[in-house]
Amino acid sequence: MNQKLDEVFRYCSGEFFCEDVSVASLAERFGTPAYVYSQAAIARNLRRLEESLRDIPSLICYSVKANSNLRILSLLRETGAGFDVVSGGELARTLRVGASADRIVFSGVGKTPQEMDAGLAACILIFNVESAGELEVLEARARALGKRARMAIRVNPDVVAQTHPYISTGQIVHKFGVPKEEALELYKRAARSPHLEIHGVACHIGSQILEVEPFLKALDEILSVATQLRENNIPVEYLDLGGGFGIRYAEEQPLDFKQLVRGVGERLRGTPYRLVIEPGRALVGDAGILLARVLYVKRNQQKNFIVVDAGMNDLMRPTLYGSYHEIVPARQRPGELLLADVVGPLCETGDFLAQDRTLPDVQPGDLLAILTAGAYGFVLSSNYNTRPRPAEILVDSAHAELIRPRERLEDLMAGEEVGGR
Repeated sequence: MNQKLDEVFRYCSGEFFCEDVSVASLAERFGTPAYVYSQAAIARNLRRLEESLRDIPSLICYSVKANSNLRILSLLRETGAGFDVVSGGELARTLRVGASADRIVFSGVGKTPQEMDAGLAACILIFNVESAGELEVLEARARALGKRARMAIRVNPDVVAQTHPYISTGQIVHKFGVPKEEALELYKRAARSPHLEIHGVACHIGSQILEVEPFLKALDEILSVATQLRENNIPVEYLDLGGGFGIRYAEEQPLDFKQLVRGVGERLRGTPYRLVIEPGRALVGDAGILLARVLYVKRNQQKNFIVVDAGMNDLMRPTLYGSYHEIVPARQRPGELLLADVVGPLCETGDFLAQDRTLPDVQPGDLLAILTAGAYGFVLSSNYNTRPRPAEILVDSAHAELIRPRERLEDLMAGEEVGGR
């Protein structure tokens, strides 16, 4: 096993811990499956980004889609983050935890008029507009409400980034953003409107990107747009580079954020722009694990299966993206190893958490921890096969807090009717 552990998730006397709490005690107290998050890891990750950016005027807007639990959002607000939202629901969550509206960026390709109204009513920092049609609707809603909408155009820089095709967003073939060649005319149209205020240029090239160069190419593209705007007497304040900063799941090297910041600093030195970044995974990905209990171990002539009580309804990433998550036992013990697939209880062949993985020869009742599950875990969960979604737990040193109770079957059937007239 290649255990990428640190000071937060570690073994102590053979027992796996989150901070100062054994995960076995959490399973005993809260049951499984359960997501467990480290408060120290989240604060550490945000602090590292802030320290790297200390010489660049900047705003860190946490990407709420990565993990939208209210307690996590509250923690990030308390430690200084702004927010990047992509729906009216995410906007409502950030406002619920007391976020300052002037630190909220609203992205997303399909904003509805109702979602725009909510953002306008809150007076958010910026709408990142992704099409000519959206610009027209935003102007109409601002006019109807007697507001001025602060906005930027999300430019599609047509930059190739090496990542899974489902999470690549910065090329012309993708649904996101406006081609660079069309952006200037949209900005000119916005500049003529008394109901729109131009404040920035935005882009986003994808998620889980491990190389620096694609980000710098994208920044060069939006800088050139900003220069064109200035030449047309349309100054902007913010350059939004998006997020997608890759982290380590297995053997890969995480994005060298310090090298990225050096390149960004060289380009922005002497300019009037303030940088906006939208990290999600980089703040919460390695701060969470998914706890699962072994139900059965199946062996046949060709394949071994470790069947656990967590499935693709709890953690979709392996099935959806073929993603790798390290899996470790909650209790270390000597013994034989087993090459097996770790699979869930759902009625789908695609219901797996790992394939052909070498693990200890576990027994029914043993606990496993699926690592680096703090981002795109619970937020992608579902009730497929009428399975309640798992509990969420936040650990702060020796204290564990239930921040979302496990769903009950009654919750899943609430609002449904039996029979007809």
